[in-house]
Amino acid sequence: MESLQDEQQRQELMRFFKTGPGQYGEGDEFLGLKVPQTRLVAKNVARDLPIKEVPELLMSHWHEVRLCGLLVLVERFGKQATKRLENDDCAIGERDEIVKMYLQYAEQANNWDLVDLSAPKILGHWLLLPTRLGDKLTVLDALAASPCLWRQRMSIVCTLRTTQAGDPSWSLRYALIHLHHPHDLMHKAVGWMLREVGKRDGMDLLRQFLTKHAHEMPRTALRYAIEKMSPEERHYWMTLPSKT
Repeated sequence: MESLQDEQQRQELMRFFKTGPGQYGEGDEFLGLKVPQTRLVAKNVARDLPIKEVPELLMSHWHEVRLCGLLVLVERFGKQATKRLENDDCAIGERDEIVKMYLQYAEQANNWDLVDLSAPKILGHWLLLPTRLGDKLTVLDALAASPCLWRQRMSIVCTLRTTQAGDPSWSLRYALIHLHHPHDLMHKAVGWMLREVGKRDGMDLLRQFLTKHAHEMPRTALRYAIEKMSPEERHYWMTLPSKT
């Protein structure tokens, strides 16, 4: 991956992912690789890399190498989560080990892209499958209660997968938990998941949530949530009196 460095792209990524002093990505270092390049490396690596060596990637100071490690876990999890293997004892054990590793190194997914490209396909998919790790709600609640922004984002973004599978309850739960979060990245995540609820499970369900909570939602979260509505309905929700 170091041999693929691109200085111009590196500078652009550092600006895009807010790596300056005081910004959410402060100090992060980039090689300047595009995501398809990293995906290709991860796909090739995932075939032969022993799982115990993945943490070496996750602990890298290079953003793209950490992403590669996360995508290796995504690839491995997907192979153990096919319809045929859903209830297979060995596959359940392998999936649980991947989830445990993902949670152990969660703070290494320290930018929104690292979370968004991994959480739905690992944690979100895991929520839909048999496990021996105990109560899934407890696992997500612990992420939501963490002081780490990236763990918090995992708890809401991973619910994309459950909403896509027809169960919006996870998204609605964590949207409510994070409704008053102070960070703009969480406002965007909450709004995104609510928008998916409306898109996948019906606008009426989204409207029910908004009727109760639109007045107290950060404006960014509300704008994201109503993005697929008509201009007239968006205007209605955005002009409700706000407490924020």
